[in-house]
Amino acid sequence: MRAILRHPLLILFLIAVVVLTVSVFYKLNEQSSGAGGFAGGPGRPGGMAATPVTVATVGYEEMINRVQSVGTAMANESVNVTAKVSDTVSRVRFSDGDQVQRGDVLVELTNSAEMARLEEAQLAVDDARLQFDRFQPLADLNLVSQSDLDTAGNRVNTAEARLQGVVADMSDRLIMAPFDGVLGFRQVSEGSLVSPNTVITTLDDISTIKLDFTVAEVFLADINVGASIEAKSIVYQDRTFSGVVTVVGSRIDPATRSVQVRAEIPNPDGQLRPGMLMTVDMLLDQRETIVVPEEAVVPMQGRQYVYLVDDENIARQTVIKVGARQPGRVEILEGLVPGQQVITEGVGQVRPDTPVRIVNNAG
Repeated sequence: MRAILRHPLLILFLIAVVVLTVSVFYKLNEQSSGAGGFAGGPGRPGGMAATPVTVATVGYEEMINRVQSVGTAMANESVNVTAKVSDTVSRVRFSDGDQVQRGDVLVELTNSAEMARLEEAQLAVDDARLQFDRFQPLADLNLVSQSDLDTAGNRVNTAEARLQGVVADMSDRLIMAPFDGVLGFRQVSEGSLVSPNTVITTLDDISTIKLDFTVAEVFLADINVGASIEAKSIVYQDRTFSGVVTVVGSRIDPATRSVQVRAEIPNPDGQLRPGMLMTVDMLLDQRETIVVPEEAVVPMQGRQYVYLVDDENIARQTVIKVGARQPGRVEILEGLVPGQQVITEGVGQVRPDTPVRIVNNAG
């Protein structure tokens, strides 16, 4: 011992060996304990830590299948009011924006020449009838031949036909509303010379609005006459206008692969106007079906998956077939049954057949 104490370097060496031995012993013991815990952790395969997740219960929900589009409003009936003949305006009997009914006279054209012709035609009718009335009793007495009587009768018919022609010409100088509606701006004044090409004003029946829009051909089988639509305009942002589909186009546009659809919207207060741009929301289908939150669906290699949590809190990767999609929801056609639990949050951290810990159930 005294010999050892005489060599300080030897003492330091021995101390270092002891410290190193103790350190190695504790390190090996710690690793041995960790390995034993990984191999035999209770309640979890291999003792792996459970991933915290949020789940939702699979169930039936109402799925409303809709298609959206943009359309242009049109009047139920619309026409440019014009004259049938060329002549001068003698009187204007309407104002801009008037509500008129069918048959209301809007404009009168000069008819002085027709008035003279009318008087002349009426005199011709009276004269022909007088001549026929004179021949009738004479023919009964065989004092006038039957041919003379027939000639007198033909003169009456001819005179009456000419009179009707003059009356028709007179009516052509009265420009009338062809249907109930709202007039546009007046384009003529008294004294204006008009022709059949002159637009006097416009007339629109806006009691009902026709709304034309296009829908992709993929939805053609689901579009039916009578289907409900809802339309909105930027002019009335807080109001929704309801209508029904009245016509589905007979042809698909080969350039756009879409079909034209027409709906009608009641417009009793006249707020909608022809030419308005409107967004359209059309109901295609309404059904009860299995639905899961959109975030639960995992696309991978051309297939769709969800993670189910089984009774042992193990995540099971399951292949599904999806149907219609809506914001936040996905229809499931195959792969799930009501009552199962799908992972909606924490999906990115989950691996197949690994333990999970449910921290929230979204219902």
